[in-house]
Amino acid sequence: MPTISASILSADFSRLGEQIREAEVGGIDWIHVDVMDGHFVPNITMGPFIVDTVRQITRLPIETHLMISNPDAFLESFAEAGATHLTVHLESNPNIYRTLQKIRSLGCDAGIVLNPGTPANLLTEVLPIVDLVLVMTVNPGYSGQEFIPATVAKVREVRRMLDEIHSPAWLQVDGGINSETLPEILHAGATSLVAATAIFRHPQGILAGIRSLQQQFSTV
Repeated sequence: MPTISASILSADFSRLGEQIREAEVGGIDWIHVDVMDGHFVPNITMGPFIVDTVRQITRLPIETHLMISNPDAFLESFAEAGATHLTVHLESNPNIYRTLQKIRSLGCDAGIVLNPGTPANLLTEVLPIVDLVLVMTVNPGYSGQEFIPATVAKVREVRRMLDEIHSPAWLQVDGGINSETLPEILHAGATSLVAATAIFRHPQGILAGIRSLQQQFSTV
């Protein structure tokens, strides 16, 4: 079954603990923390303190998506705060291989992220050492954006690349994921999905939001 990672970017931070626990009851697999620096992406969000707070709330895996210009400077801080996955952008680091090796040395799963405008073939050299590939299906920076249909082809291409080297890495998608966009993504080969608005701002509540996503798994 695909994994569901609930992005707290759309959560109500005045009730963060309550909302994370409700999402956990609903059957999510991971908690997703979006870290933005206002430089690599046009928004400023969370730091290691939030990861540490989430770790005190739940024992679920915490994947930390570093949308920042100099991820190497913060890897140890996020690992010490309790992150289990650290995902970094190919676009933000000319020494990406070394960064991925560093993440693994810290005991975290290493993830690589591609923006919508970045071609999949640039992953070739690092695929053997990653535990997760995240394909952005919106431009990174803000929650609630509209899904970019053209990214489905990239998901399909990354699936082919992973299969060719027999990689067990997760193929994750993030951006505009809901019950309507999910079936096409699953058919393209994604094995993990990140949802923010679809979970934490669902009109019928968090549990209903999670159920609406889980119901699409039967389409695969």
